[in-house]
Amino acid sequence: MDLQTVGNAQKLVLWIAILASFVSFLDSTVVNVALPAISRELGGGLATQQWVVDAYLITLGSLILLAGSLSDVLGRILILRVGLLGFGATSLLCALAPDPAVLILARGLQGAAGALLVPSSLALITSVFDGPARAKAIGQWTAGTTVAFIAGPLLGGVLVDSLSWRWVFGINVLPIAVTMYLLAILRAKDVREEGIRIDYPGAVLCVLGLGGPVYALIEQGHFGWESPLILLPFFFGILCFAGFIWRQKTAKQPLMPPALFSVRNFGVGNIATSFIYAALSIGGFIVVLFLQQVAGFPATLAALALLPVSVLNIGLSSWFGSLAGRFGPRWFMAFGPILGGCGYLLMLSAETHVGYWTQLFPGIVLFAVGLSATVAPLTAAILGSISEQQSGIGSAVNNAVSRVAGLLGIAFVGVVVGERLDVNAFHRVVILTGVLLIIGGIVSAVGIQNPGGKRTGG
Repeated sequence: MDLQTVGNAQKLVLWIAILASFVSFLDSTVVNVALPAISRELGGGLATQQWVVDAYLITLGSLILLAGSLSDVLGRILILRVGLLGFGATSLLCALAPDPAVLILARGLQGAAGALLVPSSLALITSVFDGPARAKAIGQWTAGTTVAFIAGPLLGGVLVDSLSWRWVFGINVLPIAVTMYLLAILRAKDVREEGIRIDYPGAVLCVLGLGGPVYALIEQGHFGWESPLILLPFFFGILCFAGFIWRQKTAKQPLMPPALFSVRNFGVGNIATSFIYAALSIGGFIVVLFLQQVAGFPATLAALALLPVSVLNIGLSSWFGSLAGRFGPRWFMAFGPILGGCGYLLMLSAETHVGYWTQLFPGIVLFAVGLSATVAPLTAAILGSISEQQSGIGSAVNNAVSRVAGLLGIAFVGVVVGERLDVNAFHRVVILTGVLLIIGGIVSAVGIQNPGGKRTGG
């Protein structure tokens, strides 16, 4: 194969990987803007809105590690095709859902399909790129997923206001069709790894371990904590998750190798990730809901309210990443989340008649700067602490931790909000978000080590 042919194949692979992941990341952000419209048409209150988000995150977060193993055993391209077809079918099911139950079920199935997309697309990149070209390709893949985070809320707002919330899901068919066409052009030979065992018991325990507590947290407002319908799933889920941890310590080929967490920056970085990404999910969820359901903003304006976060993140992330490369990630991971937490605490000035530019915008900008200082150093600290051979599973574990943290964060919102979302409930959730971010910063300050094992400044 000549160099031009190799170069064309690499470009195709990169576009396939970006588009495949794009739809998965898009659906984790686009739906927040559509939640009030979904609730108005299909019925259901805050609990239904939480389930529409969390049904997707439960299956996505708990199956993403299993999907990585399936990709190795069955072939990356096969798993990618199955994921794309499944995501397209379940997106249409979401768009046509006649009631909340069908929509929630479809979202769970959509998350399972989405779990197949991210690890297989990354594995495809690593299989055709080497050395500096691989790092550049992964950077371009990351930029593509960032576009999904920006485009998601804005696209969702426009579709909800101009057409219907159903188009938020129906629009997925277009990038999926393009990706399937590119796969057909690629005609790549699939690669299957030998001697890999899939930890199915671990995957089942993980799903049950997450599903039980999430169900209890969301539905406790209907049944009360003393109800067996809440207590039994809650404690059963905790037991299953404990079983999952035990399974990972005893399985020959675990989904989540415990040895990774004995590496200081990997372990501490993932603890910080859990606090930070729980806060990110809660914050994005509650701000959009508050602006629409309490302040009366249309969906598009509610989505535009958080645009400074994406713009500043794109503009500042690489700069902060370069600084962290020079001075080490520790203090960026410490002060970034603390600054972001202070930004959310500034939003406590919000009232029912929201003055966006005076009550929310300063806090959003402060949060955006803090987030920009956090993300690149956090990723560098976690993946830089393990070998290149472990980078795939390390990235998958960190991705799963962030998704699960967001899942549990959204589930906990109902406990904090109470019976209805109003200004006081918004203030309580904003405080929770700020505190979680600040804790994430403190964890990083105490536990993260700069390269060379020396923690500068303390």
